Amino acid sequence: MKIRPIIHSMRLRTLPLSLAGVVLGIFLACAGHNVSPLVIILILLTTVCLQILSNLSNELGDYLSGTDGEQREGPLYSLAEGNISVKQFKTLIAVFVFLCLFFGAAMIIAAFGTLFCAKGLVLAALGACAMWAAMHYTLGKRPYGYRGLGDVFVFIFFGLVSVMGGYFVAAGTFDTWTVVLPAVCIGCFSVGVLNTNNIRDMESDADTRVTIPLKIGERNAKIYQTVLIAGGWVCIVAFTLLTYASPWNLLYLLTLPLFITHVAGVWRNHGSALDKYLPMLVMSSFVFSLLAGIGIML
Repeated sequence: MKIRPIIHSMRLRTLPLSLAGVVLGIFLACAGHNVSPLVIILILLTTVCLQILSNLSNELGDYLSGTDGEQREGPLYSLAEGNISVKQFKTLIAVFVFLCLFFGAAMIIAAFGTLFCAKGLVLAALGACAMWAAMHYTLGKRPYGYRGLGDVFVFIFFGLVSVMGGYFVAAGTFDTWTVVLPAVCIGCFSVGVLNTNNIRDMESDADTRVTIPLKIGERNAKIYQTVLIAGGWVCIVAFTLLTYASPWNLLYLLTLPLFITHVAGVWRNHGSALDKYLPMLVMSSFVFSLLAGIGIML
């Protein structure tokens, strides 16, 4: 298999968003616990493999269903361009299924000493659900991404599971429910990325799938986008008020202009012109998580 089309299909620009939640969860854990560097590395590797598995599965599902063609508003990927065969692509997906299982198991063993304990089994079950969700956004007989359920799954796995799961694995316990607030925050930002993508693709998606923007219309989808971003900020401010210890806790405020710029851009543009606001929100969310985590540590 050629390396360039493989890397293209991995959609590496999506990785910062998948890492945003676990990075924040790890920082929250480090603020109150001694966290093993090995556990941190394995959390990050597992997260990256899950995201790449999701990206590859989404591309295969879109290609097999005929939704990833020339009518697409966003960039075309390797299958649609004919740079890799379906058989090769399925082999690539199998490789990342194995990597997810390998690094996930190693993460649980490093964190809890064994796979076969209550915490380990809970994480294994959660990991299995994450893999199912990663592969069935567009794959399978009833892909949930084609039925308007993507927002729900993104909120759960990119927000709640990512932050709270990252905290749980890194800390080895779950000893504070205040972590729910930053988890909801990252969940809102992550759904915002999907919603921006779906607003951009409304025309090309109209005959092939159901999305929230297609259900409620472009204007209401942009109102929804504003609510998502604002809701995320309300949650993190509430978390800060509950846990405030020093002015460093407000370090994440430096990213506020980026989010304002994103929302303004979404309101001013439509179609392919929205494409640049996807990586903007992805990187804004990642930098936000870094600054919020560093601020908590300081």
